[in-house]
Amino acid sequence: MTPIETEITALKKELVNMWILVQSQLNKAKEAMVNFDKDLAREVLVKEKRVNSFELKIDRDCENIFALHCPVAIDLRFLLAALKINTNLERIGDIAAGVAKYVVQSTVNFDAATLESTGILHMYDEAINIVTDTRTAFENEDTALARSIFKHDEVLDAVNRNATNIIADVIRADVSGINEALFMLSIIRKLERIGDQSKNMAEEIIFYVEAKILKHSGANRDKK
Repeated sequence: MTPIETEITALKKELVNMWILVQSQLNKAKEAMVNFDKDLAREVLVKEKRVNSFELKIDRDCENIFALHCPVAIDLRFLLAALKINTNLERIGDIAAGVAKYVVQSTVNFDAATLESTGILHMYDEAINIVTDTRTAFENEDTALARSIFKHDEVLDAVNRNATNIIADVIRADVSGINEALFMLSIIRKLERIGDQSKNMAEEIIFYVEAKILKHSGANRDKK
């Protein structure tokens, strides 16, 4: 391999490792929420520093490749995409940390029946699946799988659209659980943003593989 190919291969491996860490953070935050495990939630918060460190290192590595090799064509597109994917992964890491923070701050366990009725558990599973599929699309340069992310995100959007009315019903049924209900609403809002971040990453995969720019095209959705 040429020097630039070697460095890009290493960069791709770093991004995949960051992706795996972010997926782990999402899974642990969900487990902490379901089991009301404050220790596990604190672990997620501590490991958020590792996600941030990954982001800074990947940014630096991209800058070094730009400076040393003046990349063109697909190498250039990959680096541009990598910078944006890196940012989106860090934001998903922030969302996992946000869920963990709610678990740490909450004084009561999240009611299992309420978690089910609000759709949070199904939504969370879908969010994790979308992040996993996006990573697979990235690793395999699979633009068909990347495009499927736009459709799968509709599940998250549907739960989010209905969230206000569902949470309002929960509060009306038991006013004493208002803080728990509001935490749940906030978690739903955060999970919806995972879909947006994943769609951003899917766009970048298509951009670097096919040299197609989907941003603002209106071809896949009308919001970021």
